[in-house]
Amino acid sequence: MAVEPIHHHFDKATDVLKQEHRAIEEVLDILERLATRAPRAPLQAWERTLDFIRNFADRCHHLKEEEIFFPALEGRGIPVAGGPIGMMKVEHEEGRAHVKAMMEALARAKGEPDASRTKLIQNALAYLRLLREHIRKEDEILFAMADEVLTPQDQRELLKAFEEHEAAAIGSGVHEEYLKLADELAGLAR
Repeated sequence: MAVEPIHHHFDKATDVLKQEHRAIEEVLDILERLATRAPRAPLQAWERTLDFIRNFADRCHHLKEEEIFFPALEGRGIPVAGGPIGMMKVEHEEGRAHVKAMMEALARAKGEPDASRTKLIQNALAYLRLLREHIRKEDEILFAMADEVLTPQDQRELLKAFEEHEAAAIGSGVHEEYLKLADELAGLAR
């Protein structure tokens, strides 16, 4: 049975991105719990959480913004250099650096758990601060700007491009599987 693409439920690309932010925030809450309340949590909990971050937050969401959404905004007059798009790109790269450091620490944690967990927790907390503020800026500033400059036709074209990106980058239906994983992880964190 084919999974209906999730983007068909939305009229605007910004609504899709906001919905993805809500799922990412759920997983950020789990990451915070792992880093602060359960620092000795099983490594598998960290692995599943980082899998979501790497594949959904970055490969699905951030790349969709960078490769499709930001260029559309630039085409409608929102500047990259010195503007919000440039800052969002910089923050995406900062986030990737923290995720890379967490992945490296996680890989070493099996052999040297104490030192690796310290590095894992430090990068998790830095990533949390960065991404929560990043999401707030996108939701409150960039997406409002986008909704002002994008036409209804632009929005429809972006929604179609989002579907095509996901099919190519992560596979058809994988978006929905990651949303289920976010819910599952949230259930474990309660």
